Amino acid sequence: MRWLYLVVIILFVAGTAIFALQNLNAVTMWFLGSSVRLPLAILVIVVYVLGAATGGSLYALLRRSYRGSRGALFDGS
Repeated sequence: MRWLYLVVIILFVAGTAIFALQNLNAVTMWFLGSSVRLPLAILVIVVYVLGAATGGSLYALLRRSYRGSRGALFDGS
């Protein structure tokens, strides 16, 4: 099963890289009154990395919370 996950991740990263390389035009992104003008490829990479970091953190938090709640059930609390 680990190999399947690895293949899915590699395909997703490859698709993201192909998309980024085919969209090198500069775009303007607005957020809370500030603007940034960068190539779309850079913005895609930044958003991908931020999503991976926050997704991994959320997964770890939920797993820890689930394990903690299971321990509380068995402790009689």
